[in-house]
Amino acid sequence: MHSHQTLTPQLYYTTDHEWIDFQDNIAYTGICRFKLLGFNEIHSIAFAEPQGFKKRGEIIARIKYNEYQIEAHMPVDGRLVQLNDALNLGDLNVLLRDPENNGWIAIIEPSNPGNKKGLLLPTQYDSRTNTKFPRNKLK
Repeated sequence: MHSHQTLTPQLYYTTDHEWIDFQDNIAYTGICRFKLLGFNEIHSIAFAEPQGFKKRGEIIARIKYNEYQIEAHMPVDGRLVQLNDALNLGDLNVLLRDPENNGWIAIIEPSNPGNKKGLLLPTQYDSRTNTKFPRNKLK
């Protein structure tokens, strides 16, 4: 099983609360904890078939909890290389426990790894989620 380890962070986010971590010619991708708010457990994950080339924005997985469903999308154009089998083999809740690490959804080969157009840096993403949903700060 691949354990997603960030050695030299090339971490970016989408405006739809997904992350992509570029590592040489591949990238890990998954969904952010923020997108899972309200999910107490994961009942099912349906991966999109077939693997292969996908355009940015195409659905790669649908995640369900009761009547709620969220979708994970391709963050960039590229080839879907591998899905996270650990999610299929029973431990669906790793997605809740560790969504931005071992709960990765797929490994992809970006068509153009140098093109970060439309992606947010971690600081940009943090400021978006903090201002969009203000949290009460202790004084």
